[in-house]
Amino acid sequence: MDMRKYESVEKRRQGLEEILHTKLPNIGKFSLDEKAASSRSCENMVGVTQIPLGVAGPLKISGNYIKGNFYIPLATTEGALVASVNRGCKIISLTNGAQVSAHKVGVTRGPVFYTGSIKKSKEFYEWIKNNQKKIADSAEKTSNHLKFKKVDVKTQGSYVFLRFYFDSDDAMGMNMATIATEKIAALVEEEIGIKCVSIAGNFDIDKKPAWVNFINNRGFKVWAEAIISKQTVKDVLKTTPDEIFEVWLAKCMLGSAMSGSLGFNAHYANIVAAFFAATGQDIAHTVEGSMGITTVKVLKNGDLYFSVYLPAIMLGTVGGGTNLATQKEARDIVGVKTSTELAEVLGGAVLAGELSLLSSLAENSLTKAHKKLGRGES
Repeated sequence: MDMRKYESVEKRRQGLEEILHTKLPNIGKFSLDEKAASSRSCENMVGVTQIPLGVAGPLKISGNYIKGNFYIPLATTEGALVASVNRGCKIISLTNGAQVSAHKVGVTRGPVFYTGSIKKSKEFYEWIKNNQKKIADSAEKTSNHLKFKKVDVKTQGSYVFLRFYFDSDDAMGMNMATIATEKIAALVEEEIGIKCVSIAGNFDIDKKPAWVNFINNRGFKVWAEAIISKQTVKDVLKTTPDEIFEVWLAKCMLGSAMSGSLGFNAHYANIVAAFFAATGQDIAHTVEGSMGITTVKVLKNGDLYFSVYLPAIMLGTVGGGTNLATQKEARDIVGVKTSTELAEVLGGAVLAGELSLLSSLAENSLTKAHKKLGRGES
């Protein structure tokens, strides 16, 4: 079956139904702009897979770029997740809210070049170091919304790995970064005759867990924190700051270290994936979003200090799946315009989700919640 010969999503789906001798009535029900979705977001489109969308909040956030009460759209099939984040929003908003800070690091693209010798690799390194403006000019000609920020260089014998950082405005920016990198690679070959082996050489590093993204960051790095009084922890979360601390130490620190995990947290990926699916992000970037450190401390007065750090959040408010109608509406629920603002809301959402889960583990109510909300058991 040649999927490309069909002129519409409906005819393609009907052709597939005939070949498979089945019916796909639910996949064919959607409100998306068929032309836009099938030409820009998904090839060989036959319909949609729908994910239930829930809303948590409001969450009181005070950030560098946003202040107010925000609702958080979460697309998920995991029962209890939205309820858990909602509980976290409630407890945080009962206090002074979440203090959040997002910093744009930039989207990265990392080509690899073959020089033929260590000597040539050193010469290439010197050329890169001495031609930053020429590189920037070449990259920035590819888009009015892209700015070259910097480049990191690593040499492995006769292979040279570059890691370019770009400011892609409010787009997540991977396509922009790839096009700009291709332009730079052409400049390198023209100027010094060194050919690019691959535009993406895994020094980016894209959609894979890696310490370089943890340490040097990618996209946005985001911090969020809250202080919860010991009485509020007792009354609302039905546990104590000390019990939450013990679970955090055993699970997020010792358990993660013993496992060799890059995620010293409880479940960042749950919130990141659900928020990404709802707002039109590239869901595969949940990989980077799963990394990070949760910090818990019992203060001298007995109150609970709780914070999260996400070192590599890749998201945007324009381009890609963000243009789809339902995803636009989900961002309307959030009520922000820029990618930095969206990153700060996500930071607050992750904080709420982490606080709720670790509290549930401390209270020993996680299984009960999943039986009730995930299985519908009473």
